[in-house]
Amino acid sequence: MIAGLIRWSIKNRFLVLVLTVLLTAGGIYSLRQTPVDALPDLSDVQVIIKTSFPGQAPQVVEDQVTYPLTTAMLSVPKAVTVRGYSFFGDSYVYIIFEDGTDLYWARSRVLEYLSQVSGNLPDAARSALGPDATGVGWVYEYALVDRTGQHDLDRAGHRIRGRRPLRRPGGQHRGERATGAGRRRSGTEARPVRLPSATRG
Repeated sequence: MIAGLIRWSIKNRFLVLVLTVLLTAGGIYSLRQTPVDALPDLSDVQVIIKTSFPGQAPQVVEDQVTYPLTTAMLSVPKAVTVRGYSFFGDSYVYIIFEDGTDLYWARSRVLEYLSQVSGNLPDAARSALGPDATGVGWVYEYALVDRTGQHDLDRAGHRIRGRRPLRRPGGQHRGERATGAGRRRSGTEARPVRLPSATRG
C-alpha cells in the first residue's frame, strides 16, 4: 500500500504540491485564528460551598452540616460527583459537574438547592458559594510589604493594578482580584512589663 502511494505521488507531482500548499495555508490560518491560552484551564467545572459553624468539632460539623448538604447536592442536575470535607468549625462541599456545563448555570442551580436545604442547617451555620474561578486562574500573585510603615499600601496596590491591565487576545480584560488591603484594621498590643506601673499610678 505504501509503495503504491509513493508511485501515485511521483506520477501526480503537481497535485501533491497543490495539496501541500493548501494544507500549509490551512494550518497557518487556523494557527492565527484559534485563541490559545497561555495556561489552558483543563480542570473540572465545580462549585464549592463553604459553611462556617464556629466552635464545633469536625464530627458535629459532619453530622449537622456536611451530610445534609452533600445529600441535597446529589440531586443537582448534571452533577457527577459530590465530595464533603469537615473541619473544626468549617465545612466544604465540592460539586463537580459534567464537562461542558456552563459555570454560572451550575452556580445558580447549586444556589437554588442550597436555599432549599438551608432551613435544615443549624442557626449558627452560615453557607456561601466559593469564588467563580479555578486554581488555574491564579496566574500571578504578589504581596506589598512596607516594613517602614511610611507608605499607603492601598494606594500603591491600586497604582500597580491600574498600570498594566491583563488582556485577552480579543481585547477583553481578564478578571483581577485583590486579596487584602481593602479594609483598615487597628489593634492594641499589651505590654505586660508596663502594666504593673500603670495600675499603681
